[in-house]
Amino acid sequence: MILILYLSAAVVAIAIFYLVVSVSKTLRSVQQTLTSVAGTLDGLEKQMTGITTETTALLHKTNLLAEDIQRKSEALNTVVDSVKGVGDSIHDLNKSLKNVSTSVSQKVEENKETVAQVVQWSNVAMDVWERLKARRKPVQQSTVDSTATELAKPSQKRSRSYS
Repeated sequence: MILILYLSAAVVAIAIFYLVVSVSKTLRSVQQTLTSVAGTLDGLEKQMTGITTETTALLHKTNLLAEDIQRKSEALNTVVDSVKGVGDSIHDLNKSLKNVSTSVSQKVEENKETVAQVVQWSNVAMDVWERLKARRKPVQQSTVDSTATELAKPSQKRSRSYS
């Protein structure tokens, strides 16, 4: 029985030894896996740092672009408001011109006969003027001829009469 006991103790010792060796191999494998995971995490941490830096820079640029777009939008709104004002002014001017044109047309239509009479009287006045001008021309011509004849005679004394 002691032999069985020694054999049992030897089997238990071998089993414990085998268990220790297996646990040791498992722990080494786990250590290698954890070392690999640690390396991967270091690489991931570096990548995350790079991504964070790029994201921060991109966010900063996005904010600058948003501010620039806001300023340009405000400037464009000013231009659009100005163009709208010009359009309204042109519309009002067109409306005023139409009103003036309509008013002038109405006045011309109302005073059509008066305008026709004025034109007729002006034609008559021009005709009378032309006739008077034609009558004065021969009289003036004969006066010019007689004055020239008198100036050509140097020896005669001219007498003037004051009446």
